[in-house]
Amino acid sequence: MRDLVFLPGFMLNEALWDDMRTDLATLGNLHFGNLGLDGSISAMADRVLSAAPEKFVLFGFSMGGFVAQAIALKAPGRVLGLGLLNTSSRPQSEKESAGTLAQIALAEKAPFKGLTSRALASSLHPDRATDQVLLQRLQAMALANGKEVFLRQLSTLRDGSYADLHRIACPTLIVASDADRLRTVEESAEMAQRIPAARFEIVRDCGHMTPMEKPQELFGIISGWIADSSL
Repeated sequence: MRDLVFLPGFMLNEALWDDMRTDLATLGNLHFGNLGLDGSISAMADRVLSAAPEKFVLFGFSMGGFVAQAIALKAPGRVLGLGLLNTSSRPQSEKESAGTLAQIALAEKAPFKGLTSRALASSLHPDRATDQVLLQRLQAMALANGKEVFLRQLSTLRDGSYADLHRIACPTLIVASDADRLRTVEESAEMAQRIPAARFEIVRDCGHMTPMEKPQELFGIISGWIADSSL
């Protein structure tokens, strides 16, 4: 069976995929990367590669999508197919960097209590921003990661890979959500235009957390792409 590697987003872990795990297991052997141990995208990519099978289909969600792009560029012979979910290739803006530095300064001085209610709510579709089940699941992942991972991931500089995307030759699936308030459809469209063998899909009525908000629809997109790409 094929091997599938999944990378989570900021302050998330493999529980992100819980609602899809049973279905995903019908597609192959599942492997989940840990992005909480390193302070740069490149180092995260190297760690994932060191633990991954020789050849695999790779899926990166949000921050994990930046790492997935780095992996595909570092080891093109090992990545058979690439899925970029609710992510971007844009470098960190000056405004984002300034906001990050402010967050780090505050976080260093206080006990870690998880992500703020505002941050959690903004990751969901506006209609689900008060869904306590989803909010508690997201907060549980953040708390499981803890303060050290929070500071480490906040400090991670996203250099962006837009200029190199044309080098990604493997079949690539790019998924955006129409109500994502953290990563825009336009950012995904940019990647689809640059990657030669890209398929671009938009999930409707969904916020940033597509694997949790629309797990069945996302699985259908993934499984259809794998079949069509003969991966």
